[in-house]
Amino acid sequence: MPLRPSFLIVLACLLAVASHIPGHAAGMPVGLSPEKPLLMAPDGQSFSVYAVVNGKFFFTPTRHAAIFKDGKYGDMAVFKGFAAPKDFHAALMAIGAKPGGNMTLENKETTHVQGDELAVTVSWAGDAREHALDEVIKDSNGKPIVIRFGGNLPTSLDKNTGCLICLDSCPVGIASNGTYTYGAVELRHEAGFTGNKDVLPADGTPVAITVRVKK
Repeated sequence: MPLRPSFLIVLACLLAVASHIPGHAAGMPVGLSPEKPLLMAPDGQSFSVYAVVNGKFFFTPTRHAAIFKDGKYGDMAVFKGFAAPKDFHAALMAIGAKPGGNMTLENKETTHVQGDELAVTVSWAGDAREHALDEVIKDSNGKPIVIRFGGNLPTSLDKNTGCLICLDSCPVGIASNGTYTYGAVELRHEAGFTGNKDVLPADGTPVAITVRVKK
């Protein structure tokens, strides 16, 4: 028996709503916006940050995945975030992530960031699923991006760079990539990171960066 048009309309509406629940595999979470740039999932196991794509880094290497737009380095990341570092840090604590606290300005070039490993994904309206950070940001060496919760809140507030997620171990960024020590990108040129233009939407497109503790 053919499905009635009214049933199909209801089904389509339900699917559209489901695709925007925080933590779901696609789209932008309902309520996430420039005015409300950080949204906790109902289960308390993850949160999403509102950001926009910075197309400049499709072609120019960077050591930053996401930076708060009002920080000193606000235009130096693949994703321009709308949540402040202190709120990003608080959200990580709220989902039960434990900071490493092992990075300092003195040991940064010889130390790999510690702390809980984080699963970071990126999604946007009209997309079919969440994308792992490795899919949307390319490491020139093809190595995995291993994001850990470094902590670093006092240094972050003092330096006011706005760094949320850095791509080498960082004493200032709230979270960073433990695959490399600080200086691997800008000082020693061991690696370079660019946004994956074959996966990401166009420059300026809103995205949701969703963060969970990796199981």
